[in-house]
Amino acid sequence: MIGEGSRGAILEMTLAKILYTSETTQIIGMSATLNNVEDLQEFLQAEYYTSQFRPVELKEYLKINNAIYEVDCKAENGMTFSRLLNCQYSDTLKKMDPDHLVALVTEVIPNYSCLVFCPTKKNCENVAEMICKFLSKEHMKHREKEKHEVIKNLKNISSGNLCPVLKRTIPFGVAYHHSGLTSDERKLLEEAYSTGVLCLFTCTSTLAAGVNLPARRVILRAPYVAKEFLKRNQYKQMIGRAGRAGIDSTGESILILQEKDKQQVLELISRPLENCYSHLVQEFTKGIQTLFLSLIGLKIATNLDDIYHFMCGTFFGVQQKILLKEKSLWEITVESLRYLTEKGLLQKDTINKSEEEIQYSFHITKLGRATFKGTIDLAYCDILYRDLKKGLEGLVLESLLHLIYLTTPYDMASQCVPDWMIYFRQKVDKDIVNRLYLSFVLYTLLKETNIWSVSEKFNMPRGYIQSLLTGAASFSSCVLHFCEELEEFWVYRALLGELTKKLTYCVKAELIPLMEVTGVLEGRAKQLYNAGYKSLMHLANANPEVLIRTIDHLSRRQAKQIVSSAKMLLHEKAEALQEEVEELLRLPPDFPSIEVSAAEKA
Repeated sequence: MIGEGSRGAILEMTLAKILYTSETTQIIGMSATLNNVEDLQEFLQAEYYTSQFRPVELKEYLKINNAIYEVDCKAENGMTFSRLLNCQYSDTLKKMDPDHLVALVTEVIPNYSCLVFCPTKKNCENVAEMICKFLSKEHMKHREKEKHEVIKNLKNISSGNLCPVLKRTIPFGVAYHHSGLTSDERKLLEEAYSTGVLCLFTCTSTLAAGVNLPARRVILRAPYVAKEFLKRNQYKQMIGRAGRAGIDSTGESILILQEKDKQQVLELISRPLENCYSHLVQEFTKGIQTLFLSLIGLKIATNLDDIYHFMCGTFFGVQQKILLKEKSLWEITVESLRYLTEKGLLQKDTINKSEEEIQYSFHITKLGRATFKGTIDLAYCDILYRDLKKGLEGLVLESLLHLIYLTTPYDMASQCVPDWMIYFRQKVDKDIVNRLYLSFVLYTLLKETNIWSVSEKFNMPRGYIQSLLTGAASFSSCVLHFCEELEEFWVYRALLGELTKKLTYCVKAELIPLMEVTGVLEGRAKQLYNAGYKSLMHLANANPEVLIRTIDHLSRRQAKQIVSSAKMLLHEKAEALQEEVEELLRLPPDFPSIEVSAAEKA
């Protein structure tokens, strides 16, 4: 992950700051797919431990037409013949399933679990439906009751809505898994898979690195992720899901390939893992510039020498000989600081060290502090400032739409394709149009509080709409912190606090206080509100035993957690108010003290 775009840069910056400022913090890094460990070892000043041990043996296979080959590094061409696939296919099935996926999955399901990795999200759904069309009705009887429960729970968390594909596939124990699902749907499906209620997931590569869902058999539908050919570490992550410790004695992976890809696949299975490289300088605004702004803002390093010394200790510093061809690390450091100064985020001060040598130190400007405190991407900080400034000229408060527009994430605008042509016939800035369109989506979502209906209305995947909502809630909070540092934006401080809450919870206003409690999501908040528990005080004083009897599907553990969480929240709020009272009654430290003369005392 440390070599992956902006998230890699953020991870590297965090680790570098910890290493620079703390001698006692222990850092433990683990990976199954790293090649250039020495670079990371040097960067983290770490001991290195490696092991080839795997609790469950993994057998790798390749499938070409009807033949299955075992990956064998000792063989001349890297594989040895294993078996022919024994399957009786009708003409219809041959057309629908030329890769024999149905035959491969029915060898393991429903008694064992299976993952099928597909190149695209749409392909996941199509493959899940296709497999279910040809599975025997016997599969529907396996843990039938529990599968009905999964469907019922999916409807409950989605206000009665259910994806038609899942409605058809879950009775067979099959589901798709990709970013188009909401986080609640993903969580429910993952739990059902972990407990064996669902036995087959068709999924995209994101499941390989992010979620611990092992299987007896892992099938790679094609050696591609989207249109890109598979990388060695992606392949290792995917096949690494095969074999469940404590459950299976072996795990197996099968990569399906066409004759045309054979040579590339043979290279893929034999070559070493890819090296991982720092993205600190490549990710310009999210990397090195953000780092320098926070170093100076946190006063970790404020002069050129200290900042350069810090840079030498980063992962990028370790790899500078490989990564830097035209400029030196010193030049890049000087250029980045100059850029931040010209952008008005830093100010340069001169410190005379001696007559021959002039030393510069830097301090953060008001705009720089606002950007740093709000964790605003430096690519957008001046645009945000300009938009907020312009907003002050005519802020429309008749509805939330204008405020929502100001807190719609800039980076999501480029991913949006608005479904309107009229704006493109006029000369309008595409980014503004896209952002406005997304703010309509968010505005509708806050009014209707139903991801499904908004997804249908705007023809966007519900997972994307949920990401937009999460991004907007986060960005609204960032803008709030940004405004807190700039006096001229005082009006936004009062308005954005409430908007951030609305975007965070996206429910009717009366449910927000209940959703601040750990373990209370929208469905549960509605149940509690309808049962008369309408505030934090109601929940803090509730009896868990009464809650269990009053609220459907609430376990004793959940009831106790809700009550104790509400009590803790209430206690925190009371403490904060108490501190305010004490602050008000305390004698000010700058209170003028006048000496009383002896005569006055007498």
